[in-house]
Amino acid sequence: MKEENCIFCKIASGEIPSKTIYEDNEFRVILDISPASKGHALIIPREHYADIYELPEDMAGHVMVLAKKLAAHMTEALNCDGFNIVQNNGEVAGQTVFHFHMHLIPRYREDGNQDKLCWNHLELSQEELEDICRKLRK
Repeated sequence: MKEENCIFCKIASGEIPSKTIYEDNEFRVILDISPASKGHALIIPREHYADIYELPEDMAGHVMVLAKKLAAHMTEALNCDGFNIVQNNGEVAGQTVFHFHMHLIPRYREDGNQDKLCWNHLELSQEELEDICRKLRK
């Protein structure tokens, strides 16, 4: 299914041109037009899913297998020093295009971005940790 006004649906279908580095029946992988680093790419499903909550489980598995393969290939091809695989869900988490996508971000020692993907660490009490653990156990 495609959403009419979704830019990533249009890119995934080829309606909008992109710098495609990989494609198959399920995904198109493109270079990000506003990259965090040299080689920053996006894995975009051809079908529209707003976020990980809508993504079918089998497709979630496929996207991780593809991310692993591409990370290895990109690390070798680009000679990067590390790699981030990032996936945001919801505006508060940094999602700006509401079509599921996964960022593949090669990292380089001398690019000045070593600390750019980080957050403030919380200090939680043992009671708070136990409460959270109790809520999350299935």
